[in-house]
Amino acid sequence: MDRLNRLKEYGVSDRAVLDDLLDSQWFGVLSTVADGQPWAVPMLYARDGDRVLLHGSTGAGALRAVAAGSPAVLTVTALDALAVAPTTFESSVNYRSATVRGRLEELSAAERAAALDLFSEVILPGRTAEVRASTRKELAASLAVALPIVDGSWLLKASAGWPATPEEAESDDDVWSGLVPVRTVLDPPLAAPWSEHLPVPPSVRRLTGDA
Repeated sequence: MDRLNRLKEYGVSDRAVLDDLLDSQWFGVLSTVADGQPWAVPMLYARDGDRVLLHGSTGAGALRAVAAGSPAVLTVTALDALAVAPTTFESSVNYRSATVRGRLEELSAAERAAALDLFSEVILPGRTAEVRASTRKELAASLAVALPIVDGSWLLKASAGWPATPEEAESDDDVWSGLVPVRTVLDPPLAAPWSEHLPVPPSVRRLTGDA
């Protein structure tokens, strides 16, 4: 595992905690260097066992570069709470943050359709059974890549607990401190104008807890 240089007490070496974080989020930031320039873009991802699946357009030059074996890093962060301390200096956030480094592997044409279906099933379980399969043209325009999760190539940090208290404030109960939890919720689905006459499909109802 990569080493932490600061706040080593925040480091987490439990692979199950890494998987929990990756499974709880949809978006990460994929970063690399392309043509001598830094490149970073937010992307949807899906964990598939010991690898992370990503996809994009075959026309994306930087994505083609990492697909060809350039080193890359995926960063995923979950913000859990605002930690309001007695001073602004001590105030912080509770969070979980992971980086997964490595070289992406481009999936073959034979693997691509199944990988893209699996990707969809992780994000919206059950949706692939409700829609038509991807066409050959759509598959040809899609680039599917996998980032292996290998021991020694990932780093996980987690900050939790009550906000820090400076020495001069330890006996001062006149200044409120505590946590403001942060959570993400899914609101009721909104039908597109052309599908308002149709019922909400089971996959979306399950996602929003209405099934």
